[in-house]
Amino acid sequence: MLARTPPRPCYAGAGDRVRCRHEVAPSRRPWAVPAGLARGGHRRAGARLAAAAAAGERRTAAGLEPVAAAPPDGTKLANGSSAVAGISKLVTSTVGKSTNILWHDCPIGQTERQKLMNQKGCVVWITGLSGSGKSTFACALSRELHSRGHLTYVLDGDNLRHGLNRDLSFKAEDRAENIRRVGEVAKLFADAGLICIASLISPYRSDRSACRNLLPKSSFIEVFLNAPLEVCEARDPKGLYKLARAGKIKGFTGIDDPYEPPSDCEIVIQCKIGDCPSPKSMADQVVSYLEVNGFLHE
Repeated sequence: MLARTPPRPCYAGAGDRVRCRHEVAPSRRPWAVPAGLARGGHRRAGARLAAAAAAGERRTAAGLEPVAAAPPDGTKLANGSSAVAGISKLVTSTVGKSTNILWHDCPIGQTERQKLMNQKGCVVWITGLSGSGKSTFACALSRELHSRGHLTYVLDGDNLRHGLNRDLSFKAEDRAENIRRVGEVAKLFADAGLICIASLISPYRSDRSACRNLLPKSSFIEVFLNAPLEVCEARDPKGLYKLARAGKIKGFTGIDDPYEPPSDCEIVIQCKIGDCPSPKSMADQVVSYLEVNGFLHE
């Protein structure tokens, strides 16, 4: 075997000698092999660890320690193993297509946020035909509550399709997904302590019921803006009824797609031909409901 050439000394310049990496003590060399693993030691160490694992033990700084037995139901823990001592409560879940997820609770919850804002979080869900005045009504309600010192946020159907739901069409399955997403967002706003005002056609009872079930009982307030088709079509603010009648829009609610009116909503606002309440009076009706049911703390 050829003799290894000694490394040359290093200099910092001007005759001042500095230490090089190859002159560091062997115990500090990054490439030094631990004594216990030299000359086949790594094989013996690996065998010892394998034997310990088979015996239900693990090596720590203090020596070998027993490993907690796996739960009988095979529940996976947060680190992906069957069981690990000290974190047996961190159990992961599978929700829909999401696997190995863990719900994390924070010390500041809905109760603390509601006390801070002096109001109770809820969802006011306004449903009705296109052109019934839902968006105008929602903004009037938000303005009235704001003037009384309450924090609100409006989730408008068309506005959400500019961003969050812009990937969805108006087919039945996409309309269901549209409502599901809005329901989940509204739930978060209510949990934050806000009065969330959702304004959407939401034509199907099953979709609205699914949103209701996301929230605690009484925190979902369904408001049916009951404007007849004749009134909505006469208004036609976006010209959509005219296009639907001409066959240029397919699946339009009220024309060739059904609207299922609520059967057990909290508030019904009736709008008849030639007799529709003003946005302010509609807002006052909802505010009165919120006051009576304890959502607006004084």
